[in-house]
Amino acid sequence: MSRVRAVDHIVLSVSDFASSQHFYHGLMTFLGFEVLDKKPQAMGWSDGTTRLWIYQADEPGLKNPYRRGNPGFHHYAWSLNSRQDVDQLQTWLEQNNVTIVDAAGEYYPDYYAVFFSIQTA
Repeated sequence: MSRVRAVDHIVLSVSDFASSQHFYHGLMTFLGFEVLDKKPQAMGWSDGTTRLWIYQADEPGLKNPYRRGNPGFHHYAWSLNSRQDVDQLQTWLEQNNVTIVDAAGEYYPDYYAVFFSIQTA
């Protein structure tokens, strides 16, 4: 039987590639990822285990902006090493004017997190 070892990569379609590239490059660098590849309408980062890609959404896709609650991908989460790392991420998010949905805190036993939302367009 086949078994999944890990999530290899995630691809996000974005409404504004330039703005998203700026945001994600800062965030992924902060999280220890390095640029994997850069193309005119795509960019990817890797930490050696996981890869994240952004691609410019096509014209039909731009007519249907994301709405939380719609069918499809809802969110992704990183596991960080410590509460201090989560707090540092929240500070970075605040310094970059990212919307904090739920501030850093313990949401249930042994689950300390910060939740945020981005919109680049």
